[in-house]
Amino acid sequence: MASREYYSEGARAHQREFAKFLDSQDPLNRFRKEFIIPSKKDLKRKVLAVDEKEDPSDPRCIYFCGNSLGPQPRNTLKYIERYLRTWATKGVTGHFVPHEDELLPPFLHVEEAGSKLMAPVVGALQSEVAVMGTLTANIHLLMASFYRPTKENYKIILEGKAFPSDHFAVESQIQHHGLDPKDAMVLIEPEDPTNPILGTEQILRVIDDNASDAALILLPAIQFYTGQYFDIKKITAHAHSKGLLIGWDCAHAAGNVGLRLHDWDVDFAAWCTYKYLNSGPGGMAGLFVHERHGQVNPGKDSETVSFRPRLTGWWGSDKATRFLMNNKFFPQPGAAGYQLSNPSVLDMNAVVASLQLFNQTSMADVRKKSLDLTGYLEHLLLTLPFDFPNGKPFKIMTPANPAERGAQLSLLLTPGLLDSVLESLEQNGVVVDERKPDVIRVAPAPLFNTYTEVWEFCQIFLCACRDAVEKQRR
Repeated sequence: MASREYYSEGARAHQREFAKFLDSQDPLNRFRKEFIIPSKKDLKRKVLAVDEKEDPSDPRCIYFCGNSLGPQPRNTLKYIERYLRTWATKGVTGHFVPHEDELLPPFLHVEEAGSKLMAPVVGALQSEVAVMGTLTANIHLLMASFYRPTKENYKIILEGKAFPSDHFAVESQIQHHGLDPKDAMVLIEPEDPTNPILGTEQILRVIDDNASDAALILLPAIQFYTGQYFDIKKITAHAHSKGLLIGWDCAHAAGNVGLRLHDWDVDFAAWCTYKYLNSGPGGMAGLFVHERHGQVNPGKDSETVSFRPRLTGWWGSDKATRFLMNNKFFPQPGAAGYQLSNPSVLDMNAVVASLQLFNQTSMADVRKKSLDLTGYLEHLLLTLPFDFPNGKPFKIMTPANPAERGAQLSLLLTPGLLDSVLESLEQNGVVVDERKPDVIRVAPAPLFNTYTEVWEFCQIFLCACRDAVEKQRR
C-alpha cells in the first residue's frame, strides 16, 4: 500500500486499530521476533549485568535507527558461540576440519558462505561479491584499481555533500597521484540551496560537462542526509555511454532497497553491513566487482596471468597455490581476487547471522514492505490532525516519490527545536538519529519494525514538536 493510497482510508488510517490491522496482514511480521529490540529500561541502564528479576513485560523502545546501526539478530549469539567452540576445540585445525553441526564452513572457506548469502541481497553473482574489510578501506582498494588517471582524464565526479569518508577517500586518492583536488574533484551541488536533492538530469548534465577529462564517478546509492535513492541504472548507463567508469557507495542501500548491481552493469560498489544488514558496530563490509572486471586470463606461459591492476594480498590469490609461498600472485577470478588478508571469522559469523534472515525472504518483499511502511509514516506525519500556530514546524526533505527513497525519511525541523524534540523522543523510548543543526532521520526497517510503531512514533513526535514550539514561544 503506497502512501497515496492511505488517503482513501480517511480518518480510519489515523487510528491505532488500522495500524494493527496492517501488522496482521504483514507477511514479514514474523521476522520481528528474530531481533533483540532494546527495551525502554535497557536504554537507561547504567550497568550491563543482566538482572534476572527484570520484568519481561518491559516495553520495547521504538527503534527507528537501523539506518545507523541495526539491532542484534537473536541468532548472532548462536553463531558466535559455535565459532568460539570451534576455535577452542580445534585450534588451528579449525581452518580445515568440518563439523556435522557447523553453521559456517571451516575457517579456510568461511568467506564463501558470506559471498553466497550476500549476492542476492545486492543483486549480484556470487563471484562478483566479497565480504571483507571495512567500507572506506574497500573504497580505497577499489579506487586503487579503477581510478587510473592520465594527463587527459583525471577528474573524479562525486556529490558535494558526500559522506565525509567518501570525500576524504576521493581527495586522498587524487593527492596520491600527485594531483590537486581543487582541480580534479568535480562536486555536484544542489541547484536550490533550500532543497538538497540532486535531480537525475542534473547529474547527467554534470557528467556531460566533464566527460572529456573525467576518469571516474563515485556516487552514493542512497544519500545519507536526505535519504534520496539515486537512479543507479540510468546514471550508470549514461556514464558508460561517455566512456566513464562508475562506482557506488551502497552503505545506505544494501539490505534497504532492491539493488541489481549486475543487471545495472555497475562497475564496482562497496557497502558496510552494520546498518540495514545488522552485523554489529564496525562489522565486516562488502564489495562488488562486475564480472567483466574480475576476469583472470592466462598468459602465453604458465607463469603469467593478466588481470585488472589492483592492490594485492595473499588471500586474494588462487587457493590451489596460496600455500606454496612462492610469491607468485595468481588472483582468484571475480571479487574474491580483491581480498587481502584472511577474514575475521568472528566478524563473518555476525554478518552471516543476519544474512541468513534476509535469505529467508527476498529483497523484493523487503522493498515492498519498506515502501508501505515509509508511505504510512509519511501519510501520518502530513495528515494527523495536530494544531500548530504557524503550520507544522517541520518538512520532509526526502523525495515524495517512493521510487526515489529507501526506508528513511529526513525531517527538517524549524531552527531551534531539535534539542527539545530529541529530549522528548528519548524520554518516550524512541531511538532515531540527528544531523545538526535541524534534521532527524527516521528509518523504519521492514524486517523488525511495525506499522503500530509508526503510528506510535507519529503521536510522540508530533506532541514533541508541539511542546517544543510552545517552549520556544515562552
